[in-house]
Amino acid sequence: MKIVIVGLFVIASLQYSFAQENKTSTVVTNYTDTEQEIIQLSKQKWQWMADKNVDKLEPLFDNKSKFVHMSGTWKKDEELDIIKTGRIWYKNTKVHDVAVEIFKKTAIVWNRITLEAIVRGSEVVTEFTVTEIYQKQGKDWKLLALTFSSVRDTHQIQK
Repeated sequence: MKIVIVGLFVIASLQYSFAQENKTSTVVTNYTDTEQEIIQLSKQKWQWMADKNVDKLEPLFDNKSKFVHMSGTWKKDEELDIIKTGRIWYKNTKVHDVAVEIFKKTAIVWNRITLEAIVRGSEVVTEFTVTEIYQKQGKDWKLLALTFSSVRDTHQIQK
């Protein structure tokens, strides 16, 4: 009898585990076309930052965009200069979680990331939740704001 009870418990646990896995994977693939477009644009932005590709970033960043870092807040031209000169080199960004909300012509993206960067000559690895605000202007999305919030690696974004 004891073996049957333990066996039933194991089976129930496995079914619950698979149900949770399937539930999670459904959430990940259940984005609208616009949400997927924004998520892809955000991923491209991280790569362009790593590549120091200011030619791709310049048209993405709105002329009035703001960037909030741990050491300060600045505008588009300063952010592009920081990237171009390598004062901050966004070497690698590992995105762990993404949530996106669309409000008419505005999209907000929350990324939980691990950022590997060179900052003032020192290599750093930092956990962040990054909030990105985009606005549809004509046919293009423009980044209006990007804010880094330092978090623990156990932080989760609620979707």
